[in-house]
Amino acid sequence: MSRNISLNAKKALFASEMSEVFLVLLTIDHISLANPIRVCNNVKNIASRGAEFIAFPFHLNLPSEDEDRPQRAKLVIDNIDRLIVKTIRELSTPPNVLIEIIRAEDPDVVEASFPDFSFTNIRYDANIVEGDLTIESFVSEPYPFGTFNPSYFPGIF
Repeated sequence: MSRNISLNAKKALFASEMSEVFLVLLTIDHISLANPIRVCNNVKNIASRGAEFIAFPFHLNLPSEDEDRPQRAKLVIDNIDRLIVKTIRELSTPPNVLIEIIRAEDPDVVEASFPDFSFTNIRYDANIVEGDLTIESFVSEPYPFGTFNPSYFPGIF
């Protein structure tokens, strides 16, 4: 699957020496959160499209782009601030995660976006918070959804 990226990003990726810095932005959101948690893998905070992303160390294994496999990524966040663990403990369902890749020189242009992930199988200790980023699979859902049977349509049979 190909991605549309900006001309400047293509130039940076194909250059013999790369001076560009690509950053990963994470937005962790949940219906019970007043404000989403926004972090970036940078040494200083960065503003992108009017939102402030806090510099926070994390490691992310991006999902494969193989269409035959379920989209799954792994997220490991350094537990340097207890805000993440406190927030995770208060949630009753998995939070949603948006992954975006930007160039540091032009933070308002999103080069790649991975939406609709759920942060599941979360484990944490004094050092890290880790879990899986998964997308709900609809492969095993029945199609068509409705069926003609006596319980739904008593007069048909």
